Amino acid sequence: MGFLLGLATALSWGTSDFLARFAARRAGTLRATFYMQATGFVLLSFALYFLKAWGHLFDGSGWQPWAWGVVAGGMNVLCTLAFYQAFAVGKLSVVAPISASYPALTTMLAVASGERLTGSRLGGIVLTIAGVVSVAMGEEGGGNSKAEGVAEREAGRGSDTGISWALLAAGGFGVLFWVLGVRVVPHTGPYATVWMIRLTSTIVTGAALLGQGKRIVAPTGPLGWQVLGMGVLDTGAFLMNNRGLQIEQVSVVTVLSSLYSAVTIALAAAMLREHLRRVQWVGVAVIFAGIYLISR
Repeated sequence: MGFLLGLATALSWGTSDFLARFAARRAGTLRATFYMQATGFVLLSFALYFLKAWGHLFDGSGWQPWAWGVVAGGMNVLCTLAFYQAFAVGKLSVVAPISASYPALTTMLAVASGERLTGSRLGGIVLTIAGVVSVAMGEEGGGNSKAEGVAEREAGRGSDTGISWALLAAGGFGVLFWVLGVRVVPHTGPYATVWMIRLTSTIVTGAALLGQGKRIVAPTGPLGWQVLGMGVLDTGAFLMNNRGLQIEQVSVVTVLSSLYSAVTIALAAAMLREHLRRVQWVGVAVIFAGIYLISR
């Protein structure tokens, strides 16, 4: 069951992240993040109200479940902003596999906290890091499609910036999912944790928008449908991921869910006609090979 939840999480996150590319470019990274988090918060609030699945938030466990939820929410805000920024300024087929390399760090942290590291998982970590380097270095020589290159030059942004943000997101998610597995979900509950993440993230990003003097209005048109899809898919993915963390090893569920980048890459190739250089395709393959070994 944990295996299936991990794969379903990857499918949901991959599709949500594909939509995030358009929303972030249309509305800006901060506003797109706010819309996604707020949509997920509203939908999940209704669901938890009717299902009475509030975990340890209202069962007399005190302040600790709330505190851990706020910690997870704050970390998620930073990771998501870096993640969406990478999608906004970079190329999906480049930044997606780089951001999905976070299981290497999660696995190392899990080992440091007591999980045993097999030879295959150690090899997987090495391969994952090597793959990230190949994808990132390959972009320096070009390889953007013509349309992507023109768009990036007009925006004054390059793929190297996207790679930097993707690496930052990968590091942040690596720590976040370790904290979720070993601390937050056990103390707060799998579904209540997602609700706390959405609540904290909505407050933080909303305050940031207001602090910059920007109005908060309901999204309409294509942006409205995009953020609705992002909110449903991303929130659903988190719910499935956290449930998986309860019934399977942290490292296994984390690795399986990180395959979301394969979905994003497939959608980018099919709908955006993005192209990679040969060395980058090799790097992508090496990343996925590393992820596979980590999961064994």
